[in-house]
Amino acid sequence: MRLRVDLLPHGNYPDVVVIMDVLRATTTAVAYLERGADALLLTATPEVALALRPEGESTPYLLGGERGGLPIPGFDFGNSPVEAAGQNFTGKTVVMNTTNGTGAAHTAAQSGKHVFLAALTNAHAAARRARATATEEIAIVCAGTDNHVGLEDVYAAGVIAEYLLAMGEFSIDDGARIALTVRRNGGNPLEALGSSGHGAHLSRLGLSEDVRYAAGLSTSTIVPTLIRDDSTPEQTLKFIAG
Repeated sequence: MRLRVDLLPHGNYPDVVVIMDVLRATTTAVAYLERGADALLLTATPEVALALRPEGESTPYLLGGERGGLPIPGFDFGNSPVEAAGQNFTGKTVVMNTTNGTGAAHTAAQSGKHVFLAALTNAHAAARRARATATEEIAIVCAGTDNHVGLEDVYAAGVIAEYLLAMGEFSIDDGARIALTVRRNGGNPLEALGSSGHGAHLSRLGLSEDVRYAAGLSTSTIVPTLIRDDSTPEQTLKFIAG
C-alpha cells in the first residue's frame, strides 16, 4: 500500500484521497455534520452556491463560505467551525465555498475513487476510514493557502500519516516524509496552527478561537464522505457523514 502526501493539490489520484484544509474548511465541514446537517454541497464557485438559492425563493439550502477569511456577501455563514458548532443544522443541507478547501476537493474528485474530508478534529477517524477503504494508495492532499503550502495542513497530514503507519506497513513518498518531519518537530497542534501564516492571519481578523477549535485532536468520529448520485446539482460535490 502506498501513502502519499501532496503539499498542494495536483490531481491524478487513483484510489483514496483525504482532503486537508485545517484552517478552516474541513474543520468546519466536520462541525456542520456533527451539528446535524444532512449533507454538504461543495461548489466550484461562489456563484454556483448563490444560484442554488435564487433571491426570493425558498430552498432547503444554507450557504457557508469565505474569501480571504471573511464571509462571502449573500451567504448565511462564514467558514467558522466555532460558529457552526453553536448552531443546529438538523435536516438542513449546507452549501460551502471557500478560498482553498472546496477547490482541492473538486481537484481530488476528478480522479479519486473515494474522497474524504479530514481535519485534526477527526484525524484518527479519517485515517481509519481511509485505511479500511484503500486497496492501492492513500493520498493525503493539503489544500494550502492561495496556491502556497500551508504549515497547518502539512502538520495535520503528518498526524494522519503517523497514525496510518502505526496501523500497518506503507511505502511512503517524500511528501509523507516531509509531513512526518513537520509533525514530529512542530510542537503540539495549537502551537503548529498558531504559528502558521494562515493561523496568524485569522488571529489578526479576530478569529483566534477558530484556530484553537481546529487544534482539537480527534474530538470527532465523523468523516465527511463524497457520494456520487444523480440528484447532486451541477458543479457541486455532495458529502455526507461517514
